[in-house]
Amino acid sequence: MKRDRYSSMAEINITNLVDVMMVLLIVFMLTAPFLQAGVRLSLPKAEAKVIEEREGVTISIDREGMIFIGKEQVKWEDFASKLRKALETDEPRVFLRADKDARYGSVMRVIARVKMLGIEDLGLIAEQEEER
Repeated sequence: MKRDRYSSMAEINITNLVDVMMVLLIVFMLTAPFLQAGVRLSLPKAEAKVIEEREGVTISIDREGMIFIGKEQVKWEDFASKLRKALETDEPRVFLRADKDARYGSVMRVIARVKMLGIEDLGLIAEQEEER
């Protein structure tokens, strides 16, 4: 079958689209671990068994004692209600990330409030201590 000089081409070259999709996939794979942490903290080092961070709510406390649920900064007065709201969508599991220079009282206050809300599954997140 001979093509006419002005006939349309029915084939689409998708090689360029595949290349772009592969680059985007690599970019998302590299940036996903950085997006999960959210709040920038200097975590304490501890020798402990590595646990899997499954679905749950992440609470962070920075060195000034500011509290974050996920990436959202929360005032202490609103902490219990915002945590209840966050736990409606996720499993009743909480991961606590606290800066190594955070005040002990701030950390204990958050832990006590989490326990008062009836959440028993509370994990403390730390950096793995380097082996010597």
